[in-house]
Amino acid sequence: MSPGSSGWSFFAEHRAEILGATLDHIELVLISMVIAMFIAVPLGMFIVQRPALRAVSIGIANIFQTIPSLALFGFLIPIPFIGGIGKRTAIVALVLYALLPILRNTYVGLRGIDPAVLEAAEAMGMTRAQILFRVRFPLALAVILAGIRTATIITIGIATIAAAIGAGGLGTFIFRGVALVSDSLILAGAIPAALLALAADFLLGMLERRLRVV
Repeated sequence: MSPGSSGWSFFAEHRAEILGATLDHIELVLISMVIAMFIAVPLGMFIVQRPALRAVSIGIANIFQTIPSLALFGFLIPIPFIGGIGKRTAIVALVLYALLPILRNTYVGLRGIDPAVLEAAEAMGMTRAQILFRVRFPLALAVILAGIRTATIITIGIATIAAAIGAGGLGTFIFRGVALVSDSLILAGAIPAALLALAADFLLGMLERRLRVV
């Protein structure tokens, strides 16, 4: 990979490598987001009526958000089973960063339902579980999706750091570009990452707006 190449010619010459890195990046983000959603959404539903657990879970998720990404990757590497060099550690770190927006929005969405709607559901004889799944969750879905949207954009950005521990993705170009002082290499990683974030924001934003209208 020649650091002397510049502009669009560099993208044309290395399009296969850039495409491969982009697909690796998407894979990291998708796996991390699916795992984060499977953890944060049920947990958000569980803590709606449990103030003590809510404070603990959101507090822990907040702590993960405050740890610098490189430091978190470094902390995870020596941990057995989830650590090491490669995608596994990167996915664990990305999941931890994605938890807070999804968890917080799930809780806020479920708690923000009009009390009159909940009273009507109770008057119809619904149990607490039925109200949660049939009333609260459908009405809160747009707010939950807003959290998923935020978490996705955060994850796309942080995933570029994953290249530092051998997880691949678009960050490989950025790190090589910094090492070789090559703007072309840096842009080969930065531009596709930015486009991925914009595309995710646009698509999830459209879905969120449709849910709010419905």
